[in-house]
Amino acid sequence: MKEIKAIIRPNKLTALRAALRDLPGFPGMTVSKAEGCSAPTRQAPPSSIKEELTDYTPKVRIEIVAPDDVAEAIVDCIVKISQTGQIGDGLVWMTDITRAAFIYKTTDGSGLG
Repeated sequence: MKEIKAIIRPNKLTALRAALRDLPGFPGMTVSKAEGCSAPTRQAPPSSIKEELTDYTPKVRIEIVAPDDVAEAIVDCIVKISQTGQIGDGLVWMTDITRAAFIYKTTDGSGLG
């Protein structure tokens, strides 16, 4: 299994959600609000203290735990849908998951899925 995390522009979320739901085997995702800024070397330095303190832009953080066989397609979809060609489009990364379990009550009462 893989964990896929992405930071994207909020205005790309609707299109990304629609595209991911069309992928066979898409397992669902968690979405949360985030704020971020680019590294200083990727943009012009702030021209004032006010600009330095308010240079964070709204972003959306997406987290997905997916089977290995669909993980690459998910990453490719996120990149394709989320890019605008501008600095600040976001970031996607994928890591290995050694164990995951759904949390729900089973008929045997174990709670493990």
